[in-house]
Parts: sequence; structure tokens; C-alpha cells
Amino acid sequence: MPSVNPRAALAFAHDIVAAVIAWSGAFWLRFNLEIPQPYLASMLETLLWVIPLQAVVFWRFGLYRGIWRYASLPDLKRILLAVGITALAIPAVVVMLQLPVPRSVLVLDPLLLAMIMSGSRVAYRMWKERTLRSLTDGEREAVVVIGADDAAVALVKELARSPQWRVAAVFDDDKAKTGRQLQGVSVIGTLTELPQHVDRLGTRHAIIAMPAATHIARRRAVDICSRAGLKVMTVPSYDDLVSGKVTVSQIRHVELDDLLGRDPVNLDASGLRSWIEDRTIMVTGAGGSIGSELCRQIARFKPRRLVLFELSEFALYNMEQEFLRTHPAIALVCAIGDVKDAERVKQVMAAHSPSVVFHAAAYKHVPLMETDNAWQAVRNNVGGTHVVASAAIRHGVEKFVMISTDKAVNPTNVMGASKRMAELVCQTLQQPAGTRFVMVRFGNVLGSAGSVIPKFREQIAAGGPVTVTHPEIRRFFMSIPEAAQLVLQAGLMGKGGEIFVLDMGEPVLIADLARDLIRLSGFSENDIKIAYTGLRPGEKLYEELLADDETTLPTPHPKLRIAQATQENAEWLGRLLHWLNPPQPRSDDEVRHELTRWAPEYRNG
Repeated sequence: MPSVNPRAALAFAHDIVAAVIAWSGAFWLRFNLEIPQPYLASMLETLLWVIPLQAVVFWRFGLYRGIWRYASLPDLKRILLAVGITALAIPAVVVMLQLPVPRSVLVLDPLLLAMIMSGSRVAYRMWKERTLRSLTDGEREAVVVIGADDAAVALVKELARSPQWRVAAVFDDDKAKTGRQLQGVSVIGTLTELPQHVDRLGTRHAIIAMPAATHIARRRAVDICSRAGLKVMTVPSYDDLVSGKVTVSQIRHVELDDLLGRDPVNLDASGLRSWIEDRTIMVTGAGGSIGSELCRQIARFKPRRLVLFELSEFALYNMEQEFLRTHPAIALVCAIGDVKDAERVKQVMAAHSPSVVFHAAAYKHVPLMETDNAWQAVRNNVGGTHVVASAAIRHGVEKFVMISTDKAVNPTNVMGASKRMAELVCQTLQQPAGTRFVMVRFGNVLGSAGSVIPKFREQIAAGGPVTVTHPEIRRFFMSIPEAAQLVLQAGLMGKGGEIFVLDMGEPVLIADLARDLIRLSGFSENDIKIAYTGLRPGEKLYEELLADDETTLPTPHPKLRIAQATQENAEWLGRLLHWLNPPQPRSDDEVRHELTRWAPEYRNG
């Protein structure tokens, strides 16, 4: 016989006593507090079978699996249902046995029983929470909550049990809510009134509980809280809450993604599932920022096998450990290799026969590729693409999706020119039948390896200054998950030979990005200075998503357009491959000088 939890046994005993009191009380009330002798005997006699009947029902309905301290509406529903069942069963037994029980007792008993059982639990929870709150209020830190909708209600409820936070007040721009209460906490004003209450409330933190708000509303809330001297946190995004991945109590610091205002991506989930599910998918550069996120997004659609092709042993090991933990059901192949190594690429494709290849492997750092590494950038980004693309054709890959960049448009640097050449290689390899080649261009992604955000964070942590190359330099930004999702969507939609351009929104001043990050880190520009260092080799003030002689065509997806770009032919590809295989490595000057032969849009400097 399984052991019984002592607390459950105590709760069960409580309900048995409650049942006795309710049955006796019903008789007592029926006869105006003085039970006649015949009915007193009847009451005692019927107790012998009424109580066991109720006990069995209570136990079967699982009333003792919950914890009284956390008694909630579902617990009360179970009590009402169990009491309702006994309210039907007892009269049936009374009628069958023809027992002298007044009908009013049969009505009063379930009412009294439900009141005692539910009331005891609610009273215990109130007493417990009040006791704990009184013990910990002096130790918990005061925080204000911004917003008074469902997310805020859930947050205030969760924080009431937090050993760290105590909600001091709620603010909401809806004036009709001022003076109202959320879980016992008052809404004391609008957001603009927050600064005048901060000192009185004794708080240094604010939590923005507006997961479904626009980025403009979130930015305004962050600005007001920051000007009031508060450190700002937020609840998870609306999508994460709906998906069940997180709860509203998992507060986090506000990130740049919250302020940049990217709308959520609407994916053709059914189309992607039919494209990916139960198939073998290969990702090159699988340990990089985009490659790793692509793997995570692909895993959502349950591929039969996921082939991770990566040069970095450490990056590949990290991906292996992550997927063993988060997606153990997916067959994972971790293949170390260089995309320039044709034999290794052939070996992997021959062994696993991928249906789709996502080619994310590339050298992407503009200044690093511009000086001392120009030839390696071209060999890797152009030659490596040709190696993987040719192997894809040879091994019957249905679709090859190449990750390109906005720097391929009118490139002024070696990296951008090499990615434009890689686009041309894929377009040239496209045939009426066979492997379909799809290219996807987008700008910078927040937090990617080698991007400006991690660098800014390090500089802020070191006390500054934060270095920006030019006060007017602008870049397009999107989050890594959004970029990966749109790459998948473009890959699904591509018919072959297209260059998809992602909607990057409006370009962002890097200096403004630096200011936002300084502020979100709890500092001001008086604490952390911004220093301008001058444009680096190959760097432009502005990035473009389309070349001057290109036009775009709309697609069914609002965030994707198709670039109508110039194309080359097989003769051009033959000459390029010959140039990529010289007897000796080419110098940086030679590479930069000859890039115009292969990417006519390229302008050195």
C-alpha cells in the first residue's frame, strides 16, 4: 500500500470532521437549534454511512493532492464538484432505505460542507501568506509594476510569494484604473506621474508588465523609469507566455530587442512542417550565431536527422550538448569540417543524403577580412560556397539556402564583395531541374558573434568609453531568432535562383544604440562616455539592401521581397574557379584590385 503524506492525511481528517459538523449542523438549523429526540437518533444513525460515502468521494476526486497554502480556484472547483456528487448520492440512499431525514437537511448539508471545506483552505492560505509577508517585508526590496492588465495581475500575484521583491505600487496610463487594486496593491497613478512617487515608495526598480505593448510604448516606459532613476526589468514576451515556455514571474532585464520594435514573424508553420518534418537537414556553420539559431528553429519542425557541419570543435561540442538536452528525440550528426574541403563535404553528404542544406558558414567580420585576410575571405565565402553547392547538386539535395548579407549590395569591402560573388555562383549553378538555390540577404543581428553589442557590453563593464566609429553611422538590425525564422520562410517559398531581401525596418544610429545600452546597464553618459574612433577599413556610413540597378518584387510574406539582381553565366563561373585556384596565395592588394572583375558593383574604398 502506498505511503500517505502526513499533510494529506491531516487534510483528509479535517474534511471528515467538516462532514460531521455539516451533517449535524444541517439538523441543528432545520429544528431551530433544538433537535427532537427521534431525529437526533436518525442523525447519529445516518452519520455512520453518510460520512464514509463522502470520504470515498473526496478521496477519489483528489482533494488531497494540492497544498493548502496555494489553494486556488481549481481546488475550489474540485471541492464543489465532490460535494455536488455527494449531494446527489445521499438523497438517493435516503430514498432507497426510506430513512427519516428531513428534505431541508439534504439541501443544507452540501451548502454547509462546501462553505467549511473551501473556507478553511482560503483562510489558511490568507493566514500563511500574511504571516510570511510580515516576516519578509523588511527583507524584500520594493518594486513598482508598470501596467495593470492581465500580465500585471499575474505578476503581482506571483511576486506576493517572492522572497526578493515586494510590489509597492502599480502605475498605468488608463486613468480609470487609478485608485483600484490588483491583488491588494494600489494603482496610484499614470506612468508620467511615476517620478514624483519614487522617493516616497523607496524603490529603485521597476518591472514593465506589458508583454503585448508596442515597442513605442515599451520605449516610453523605459525612458520614464530611467529618468526617474529606476533600474528597469520586464516580463517575458507575449509569444513566450502564450507558448508556455516561460511564466510571467520570470522577469528579466530589458534588452535592446525590446526597444528596437521588431514585429513578430508570422510563419507558414504548416508549410514548414511539411517541408522539414521527418527529413534530413544539413546546416553549415552550425555553431555560429545564425547557424545555431537556424538549428533551433528547424528542430521545432521535427526533422528526422539534423546534420551540423562546423569547423570549430568547441562550437560544435556546445551545440551537441544543447541538443542532447533540449531535443533528445532528434537524430543529431556533428560533423567537423571546412567548407573548402571538397572531399569532406562530399563524404558527409554521401553518408547522410540531406534534403535541404542551409549554408551559413562564412567569414563575416568586415575590418578583419579587409586587411591581411582578403584572400581567405574570398576562398572561404566564394570557394566554400561553390564546394558545398556543387556537392549539393551531385548528391541530389532538393534545396540549397545561402545566407547572404546587406553588405553584398554595392560592396565597398572584401567581405561584401565575396558574398555578392557567392550569390552569383549560386545563381549560375541554378538549372531548370535539380537543386534549387535560394539566397537570403539581411543586415546585422543583435548579439551575434563579433557584432557591436557584445563589444559595447564589455566596454561598459570595463567602465568605458564605448567606441563608435562615426556619429552618423547607421545599420539595419534584427534579432537572431527573427532572422533565422525569415530564412526558413524564404527557403520554403524559394523556387530557385531568387535573392530574398528581408524587411529590416528602419536603420538605427549606432550612437543611439550605444546610449540605449549604457542606460539599460544602469549608467548615464556622464558615467560611461562615447568615443568616436573613425571609420574602419571597408566600412560604410550606410548599408543598403538593394543595389542601384536592382528592383524588387513582392511576395506573399510581408517581410520578404525578391531582388531582381544581375546574373552571370557558366563562362564567368569557369573563369572565377580558375582564379580561385592559383599556384600561390594572392596578396590583399591583388584581391582588392581584381574583385571588380567578379563583382562589378564592388568599389574599393
